[in-house]
Amino acid sequence: MDSQGLKPRLATIWLGGCSGCHMSFLDMDERLIDLALRVDLCSSPLVDVKEFPNVDVTLVEGAVANEAHVHELEIVRARSRIVVAFGDCAVTGNVTAMRNAFGVEDVLTRAYRSTSAVVVGVPDGADGMVPRLLPRVRPLHELVKVDYFLQGCPPSADEIYTFLNELLEGRTPTIRRFG
Repeated sequence: MDSQGLKPRLATIWLGGCSGCHMSFLDMDERLIDLALRVDLCSSPLVDVKEFPNVDVTLVEGAVANEAHVHELEIVRARSRIVVAFGDCAVTGNVTAMRNAFGVEDVLTRAYRSTSAVVVGVPDGADGMVPRLLPRVRPLHELVKVDYFLQGCPPSADEIYTFLNELLEGRTPTIRRFG
């Protein structure tokens, strides 16, 4: 994949989702050893990196649900040769986008006022501690160019491995489509 003989640089990130896609990634089991010999995993929730590096491929799990996700996704797109919408939340918004039917204020009221015994405050993003929620949860392709869509909730370990193997071999991955 890299013309200079260096290992391709792989990254994964996790936006608004359940981490199920990363769990499937880990379910590759012994194939992770094969993958580790073939790529440099340089950023991931599994790796302590403070600044997102320039990489060849980034698997982006989760939908874009808050302002911090938008900022992180823009950095990822700028620093990644290939961006992969990793799982159904990244592809369509999926479960994360269920809050779109209610609106931000209704969701925050339910979570922080109606069901809370002690109301300390409702996060609004103003203090910088909790990012402001977007009016709508959005799939990745509504905000940045996505090169591949790896569907599934979550995609299976076999699908992830096959997809990455195809990329590493210089082939266009064959992926299943909705419908």
